[in-house]
Amino acid sequence: MTSSLFKQRRKFLIRLAKTLHQCGTPAYQLEAHLIKISDALELGGSFLISPTAITCIFWPKGDRENQEQSYVTRMQPGDLDLGLLARTDELVEELCTGQRDLDDALLRLEEITHKPHPYPQWMIFIAFGLASAAFSMLMGTSWADVITSCLLGFGIYGLVFWAEKSQRILAALEPLAALGAAFFASAMSFIEPSINMPLVVLASIIVFIPGLALTVGLSELAARDLVSGTARVMDAIMVLFKLYFGAFLGFAIAKVAWGSVAQQEALPLPAWSGWVAVLVLSFCLMVMFKIRLKDAPWGVAAGFLAHGTGIIASAFFGIALGTFFAALLLGIYANLYARWLKAPAAIVLLQGIVILVPGSKLYMGLNTVIAGQEILHIEQIGSQSFLILMSLVAGLIFANIFVDPRRSL
Repeated sequence: MTSSLFKQRRKFLIRLAKTLHQCGTPAYQLEAHLIKISDALELGGSFLISPTAITCIFWPKGDRENQEQSYVTRMQPGDLDLGLLARTDELVEELCTGQRDLDDALLRLEEITHKPHPYPQWMIFIAFGLASAAFSMLMGTSWADVITSCLLGFGIYGLVFWAEKSQRILAALEPLAALGAAFFASAMSFIEPSINMPLVVLASIIVFIPGLALTVGLSELAARDLVSGTARVMDAIMVLFKLYFGAFLGFAIAKVAWGSVAQQEALPLPAWSGWVAVLVLSFCLMVMFKIRLKDAPWGVAAGFLAHGTGIIASAFFGIALGTFFAALLLGIYANLYARWLKAPAAIVLLQGIVILVPGSKLYMGLNTVIAGQEILHIEQIGSQSFLILMSLVAGLIFANIFVDPRRSL
């Protein structure tokens, strides 16, 4: 292998690692995928990935001792971008099958990495509000809570949009969002006293609740990727603490500013509203995760599969084991999708997991411990949340035993 060819292939693999890291790919999957692609490009490779760093070592096959080269870079934790993940996977497939040469692949990779958000700002704005409303509906509260959550969700997007323009706001985005939601929820309770204020705040900031990050972190720990898994879990816990402190401070300021109002009973939502919530939330996730339109129906189906299986299995086995069976079926569905459509399983898997993750219950448990108040009456909410997290991870592991996805992503 010539020196120029080695450098070109090395450049592509580094760029690929950065792009997939930017998509929020779990470390153990990213490392395995990079080893597979480097082997296809006739390079030796060793990789160490964490949420904040990429370390790579490359060498021409059979000549590691004389030509080994390393690369280390600092990275910001990636955000979920399933559209970019799908396009990158297609590009790698085209390269490995000879449909593109390396020069063309490098240009295409640069192009898709800097591709703007596929959905307009007004659609993202609507998705933030409807996602908050859908979460309230999943909790089965009241129409007043649903409407209030939606309005606050719109306000939260305004803060997110501001944070994109200001580093100072971005650094304190989570506690500021929770503080603002709590402050304005208290004001709205004077107009509608039946509002469940803590639940409305939780629904309005649900896009920040790190339930999915906790699940990914525990999956990395289960795969014995200890550095990345520990870092991701600790980051998720800190985000949860920042959100709760912001809400706690917001309620305290509102109480000093205009006092408090006694909460009144409200009529709960009908049972069918949960299915509507899954549909609405699935489409909101399509926008937030930047999923391509052609992949969206598969993700919506994953959401309904997770929700329906969870309800049926929980009736027989309880909520923790019910979540295990829901995650098992969801994982099998995602692996079949990966095999048949030759696409990353995460495109549909993550949309279903969002329906199941108990990050919101961890927030509720935190409120019960610190404030001594229940947001919703759920027995043993803290231990239940951790059991659900373990069931999720176990269900996905068993799914890989039953159906091999035959793909590294």
